Amino acid sequence: MKYRHLGKAGIRLSELSLGSWITFDTRFGVKTAASLMAAAYDVGVNFFDNAEAYAHGKSEEVMGAALKKLGWRRGSYLISTKFYWGLNEGPNEEATLNRKYLLEGIDASLKRLDTEYVDLVYCHRSDSTTPIEETVWAMHNIIERGKALYWGTSEWSAGDILAAIQIAERHHLHKPIVEQPVYNLFERQRFGPEYDAVYEDFGYGSTTWSPLASGLLTGKYNQGIPAGSRGALAKYDWLEEQLTDKERIACVAALEPLAKEMGATLAQFSLAWCLQNPYVSSVITGATRIEQVHENMKALEFVDSFTMEVMSEIERIFAGE
Repeated sequence: MKYRHLGKAGIRLSELSLGSWITFDTRFGVKTAASLMAAAYDVGVNFFDNAEAYAHGKSEEVMGAALKKLGWRRGSYLISTKFYWGLNEGPNEEATLNRKYLLEGIDASLKRLDTEYVDLVYCHRSDSTTPIEETVWAMHNIIERGKALYWGTSEWSAGDILAAIQIAERHHLHKPIVEQPVYNLFERQRFGPEYDAVYEDFGYGSTTWSPLASGLLTGKYNQGIPAGSRGALAKYDWLEEQLTDKERIACVAALEPLAKEMGATLAQFSLAWCLQNPYVSSVITGATRIEQVHENMKALEFVDSFTMEVMSEIERIFAGE
């Protein structure tokens, strides 16, 4: 395993990490979660991603219980959580980043995770109804009170990120240091030109999610949606249009010879491609089986195999997507 600094921060994250979205819930309890986390940890993964909204708080409970069972030294791993969606209905408790919600939310998350602090805390989306200054102050206070070590953003516009940084600098507050954007061969907009100042001038890091485009980049949807896959689950029917898009499937099929020549599976190829971006600190992977964890981790063997010729061929394939 190799490790990358989180932007300009002192901490380093494993190039591949493990997330709990979709997997750590009522279907996958503490025993399974602990086995998946152990499989990742044993090969050097040190970052485990979570969020208040995942499985309506259940994901944090499962991860907290799994960590207690595993008994790892706290300094040997990093965990995160995220706030915005909320767990309760109410004008101050959902789709917001107001001070009251954030300060109450971190206490509830720490209780579910059964830990004194999280290493990273993110604002899960931006909130146009709350002044950014209020959010920045609240996140600063969370860190000052020792409940988180660093804070960042997720799916924020470059303009909002820069505004938050400038407010923090003006008032000598803890600045956001990391973005958690969607990033894969199909979705690259969060690293577009408007983000140059975020990553180059201010040294932001990134922990990217959906590297396999909800499984599309594994090739398993090339012939339709197979039974038992995520795309076949009723609560994820919103993915159907993306997973059956003919142009995207054609791109995936065109990648297969490149991956095969490299000796990689399509999933490994797609994960390794994400790590070609120097602004990516860690790629968050997901898994439902220990074997899947092991297969994903093998992507690290191919990070140095992306020659200029391979990268050019990839761009040619996606030029008309």
